[in-house]
Amino acid sequence: MKIVIPGGTGQVGGILDRALRAAGHEVVVLTRRPVRDTDVHWDGKTQGSWVDAVDGSDAVINLAGRSVSCRYTQANLQAMMDSRVDSARVVGEAVAAARRPPRVWLQMSTATIYAHRFDAPNDEATGILGGTEPGVPDYWSYSVKIAENWEREQARARTPHTRKVALRSAMVMSPDRGGIFDVLLRLARLGLGGPVAGGGQYVSWIHDHDFVRAVEFLIEKDELTGPVNLAAPAPLPQRAFMRALRTAWGVPVGLPATKWMAQLGAFALRTDTELLLKSRRVTPGRLLDAGFTFDQGEWPRAAADLVSRVRGERSTA
Repeated sequence: MKIVIPGGTGQVGGILDRALRAAGHEVVVLTRRPVRDTDVHWDGKTQGSWVDAVDGSDAVINLAGRSVSCRYTQANLQAMMDSRVDSARVVGEAVAAARRPPRVWLQMSTATIYAHRFDAPNDEATGILGGTEPGVPDYWSYSVKIAENWEREQARARTPHTRKVALRSAMVMSPDRGGIFDVLLRLARLGLGGPVAGGGQYVSWIHDHDFVRAVEFLIEKDELTGPVNLAAPAPLPQRAFMRALRTAWGVPVGLPATKWMAQLGAFALRTDTELLLKSRRVTPGRLLDAGFTFDQGEWPRAAADLVSRVRGERSTA
């Protein structure tokens, strides 16, 4: 297949790019800074010659959007919103105008759209959308609003010949440098991988191999449209999540952190505590109902696999 990936130069884009090329597909990445022959320039908000890559493609996987790994200032939040909504809008316009439109458009979204909760998991059918939870910072609702506007922009695009799927993805765990797993593993290795603010908040995640397999599954599954959760079926509390990661690396203890310590650490890392403190208890109802099976559905086993790959890749390097 010919697969176009707008915004495909980040961690998740790199995972898909490598895997899809290895499977024999033709992959075109739309990026602001092309470096390869298969990269095509775009700015993520206006039409250009890049639309020719969409016309005649089999699938578009739009991953474009400003990284959430930053301080949640008003300027950064607005940039997150604009980059996601603008890119979804122009991709929709390109798909709608194509003489030979792609048969499927997978649009990145986020599991953050669901409410901060502990009592029950959020699947697509019964999950509660966030934004009105009591006792959480007011700006957390803006993250939910970003996700809702992101999905709404895809939904309103008039693409009658192209199936549309919104990927409500949890954190994608891979051994890549700079990814979320790299950050968490570094904390564990330093002895800082203990419970944060009690550690009761749930962590939803998906192994990189299962993420790729799920994307391939959704490309082929013609009956699936709308939001689909991309998350392993067993989210777990943060304290248990980090305990399993420490065990995988062989670190016996992890120092706990209070809420204010997490705020201080997030400030030092130029990120935000929402990534640590929000309880994301998300399950993949529609994937499981459609017959998808996870190779890495339990975190202890997935963590051991990722640690093994990190050690292998870094010893080779």
